[in-house]
Amino acid sequence: METLPTILVVDDERRSVESLERILEEEFEVFTATSVTEARQILEREWVQVILCDQRMPEMNGVEFLAQVRELWPEVVRMIISGYADAGDIIDAINESGIFQYISKPWNPDDLILKLRNAVQVFHLQRENEQLAVELKIKPSVLARNIEDKRRVLQSRFEDVQGIIRGPDSCMNAVCELIRTVAAFDVNVLISGESGTGKELCARALHYNSLRRDHPFVTENCGAIPDELLESELFGHKRGAFTGAVEDRTGLMERANGGTIFLDEIGEISPASQVKLLRVLQEGEIRPVGSNSRRKIDVRVIAATNRDLEEEVRAGRFRRDLYYRIATFTIGMPALRERPADIPLLAEHILAEAMEQLGKQVKGFTAEALQCLQGYPWPGNVRELQNEVKRMLVLCRGDWLGAELISPHVLRATPEEAAGEMDLLTGMEGTLKERIESLEAMILKETLIRHRWNKTRAAQELGLSRVGLRSKLERYGLEKVRRLEAEGR
Repeated sequence: METLPTILVVDDERRSVESLERILEEEFEVFTATSVTEARQILEREWVQVILCDQRMPEMNGVEFLAQVRELWPEVVRMIISGYADAGDIIDAINESGIFQYISKPWNPDDLILKLRNAVQVFHLQRENEQLAVELKIKPSVLARNIEDKRRVLQSRFEDVQGIIRGPDSCMNAVCELIRTVAAFDVNVLISGESGTGKELCARALHYNSLRRDHPFVTENCGAIPDELLESELFGHKRGAFTGAVEDRTGLMERANGGTIFLDEIGEISPASQVKLLRVLQEGEIRPVGSNSRRKIDVRVIAATNRDLEEEVRAGRFRRDLYYRIATFTIGMPALRERPADIPLLAEHILAEAMEQLGKQVKGFTAEALQCLQGYPWPGNVRELQNEVKRMLVLCRGDWLGAELISPHVLRATPEEAAGEMDLLTGMEGTLKERIESLEAMILKETLIRHRWNKTRAAQELGLSRVGLRSKLERYGLEKVRRLEAEGR
């Protein structure tokens, strides 16, 4: 049997100790003590991982006791529980006894158990960290070998851009040819495309097929952090440069020295940050925030954006000189709707990763499911396809991912039907009768797929008789669609 994590509860109130023991005993091995002396005796003879100690006790308060525990048993994760929310107590607990968590009474059982689980995890991580530290001292050559092995795995994954999934007639083949051509030359590259089209994948392929492949590849999403922090993030800062700067920090530009930095969503940065970035690219040196000295760097910049930066330049929102600095060469990533032939390959690849991640195995997709996935325009691109495949895998109860598992809004949109729906909405073509029939056919097909072509259930949902439903299927040619299931998986 698996050994339960050990918790020591220290509280001078017997009822409180018994209450905690009842709640925790199913998940933890619980030791209890109603005095500091008793608690010390338990710590001396038992392997305690976490201690949960009351703050107000007669012999000494919890902070004082945990400060002693910190000296004698430093590996034990220390937690304070108290009904007195005194700021001084909290500060003392943090400074003197190095507590992991301060818990206020009355406590919520589920919340308390969750915090104790986290504390146990911290205990194990501390021990692993200590073991790794020893290993690093003993075997630096092994560490170097492991790093080199991982680097080779990454390089092989992107070697000759094989990490980019596409079919033999895919429009992505032209993009991959561009990557092969540009990667060998030490020039800055701007990658454009909608969100979720794989711009970072393209950037990694550029790096690992370049002469810088043995040096760092560092990424930063410029649209994900406040503008006032971007300078510190990219160029670093000195201790005391601003509130919260408690130590020197090396910026991402310096970490990427000799290698490549990938600046995602570069179109989101402010005019002030554009000026600072331009100066770095022009001069090839950085100055950390709060520092008077400059440092030389050698970095290749690959930037990405989902905006039309040329239009942003014309509108005055993006500096022209910075644009020409980062866009020595441009690569456009096509949207997923422009590469429908790649969708089955991408879906199978995503499914393989999802099965490993979620620990659930299936045989694959049905032909009908793949056809439906190909018919949807995927406004969220590959990222949306990833979410859909994972959703199907979670919902699947059999061996195959069928079309009935696909989200309704995806089922309704094969290319022809999507075009018909757009015509219906915009009033561009067709009579009212033709538009209504197009919409009716879409609803019929989506309902039948969800019910695995069970006509009785579909007719019940739609308020039709089986005869009426059969008539409509023949009218719209949907019986032919049903043959996909009979063609094999």
